Amino acid sequence: MADPEQPQIYLSTPPEFELSTFPAQLAALLDAHDIACVRLAMATLEEDRVARAADALREVTHTRDIAFTITDHIQMAERLGLDGVHLTDGPRSVRKARKALGADAVVGAFCGNSRHDGMSAGEAGADYITFGPIGQTALGTGEPAEPELFAWWSEMIELPVVAEGALTPETIAALAPITDFFSIGPEIWGTDSPSETLTTLIKAMG
Repeated sequence: MADPEQPQIYLSTPPEFELSTFPAQLAALLDAHDIACVRLAMATLEEDRVARAADALREVTHTRDIAFTITDHIQMAERLGLDGVHLTDGPRSVRKARKALGADAVVGAFCGNSRHDGMSAGEAGADYITFGPIGQTALGTGEPAEPELFAWWSEMIELPVVAEGALTPETIAALAPITDFFSIGPEIWGTDSPSETLTTLIKAMG
């Protein structure tokens, strides 16, 4: 069982993967680690490819009673019976997503390093806020979200906060006391053993 005091893992898929092999790889990873949620984060805009991937991975996640969300595709989340949507435009689409998907859906918003956007998304009905990037990456504007932002948020705001973007064992160790989730994906998928890399990152939480 996961330590209730530790942040949880919000796993994102690679932007590209082989549908013939990735579902089995994901299943093995979910069996080896305690994952709170999986997000389909494909780079392609081809709806047919996204839908086929969503169908395959939904079966893997729901069999294990793990929530499954998708990046930005509000209509597809509704049509394919996914658990929710992760919005990358801050607070702007939160009300629209909530209206389309209903009160029980997971609606999250990536808010870069903007305290104001985070609070606006929360007021609009978001279930969680993601701040990032933490390290050097082009996520969002590329402007890093500093630890002070997470410290302030965790002290002042009840809405769960997620840290995302170029995470390392060092930054995970520093942020573990002041974030609720770590969104991990690119940090592990490009390595020789994603499962072992994830183990290293989880151990860094302390």
